[in-house]
Amino acid sequence: MIILGHPDLDSYNYALFNAYKKGALASGAEVRELIIRDLNFNPNLSFGYRKRTELEPDLIAAQDAILWANHLVWIYPVWWGSLPGILKGFIDRVFLPGFAFQKREGSIWWDKLLKGKSARIISTLDQPAWYYWLVYNAPSNNAMKKLTLQFCGINPVKTTTIGPLRLSKESYRTNWLKKVEKLGFKNN
Repeated sequence: MIILGHPDLDSYNYALFNAYKKGALASGAEVRELIIRDLNFNPNLSFGYRKRTELEPDLIAAQDAILWANHLVWIYPVWWGSLPGILKGFIDRVFLPGFAFQKREGSIWWDKLLKGKSARIISTLDQPAWYYWLVYNAPSNNAMKKLTLQFCGINPVKTTTIGPLRLSKESYRTNWLKKVEKLGFKNN
């Protein structure tokens, strides 16, 4: 399942989404796609976990698709060291107790309900990927990989960080599209 977290379909992230999908389909994989900007939902977890907010039909369908998938591919830009708001809202609303994890009664521990799945994170930056890792310790990758996906049992989670995009040449972008298509072909 390929999940696009960029709200702009004219973005380079959408091109990466299509490149991965092209590779996956060429390998014979069954592919489902989820473009978060097209979903009809309130991204606010209005009451936190204190009170349940009913899921909209698009979020119920998203949960079903996540349960169906063996491999989840997340494609999004890094904005302010984090995820776009619409993607964060999607995760807040979908990765709920009882679906993605379950806290144990009287314990600080939890059960990971999405075991048996793997993931790939493909994120884009306006700075060099090595700088994002070395200076900032890749906060969005850590939050998504460790504090969201692995917290829920999804493992392994591999990351591909592409940057800098701003001021990059067409050849740089084309080369990355080819690399991402190969990742899709390997279902990796």
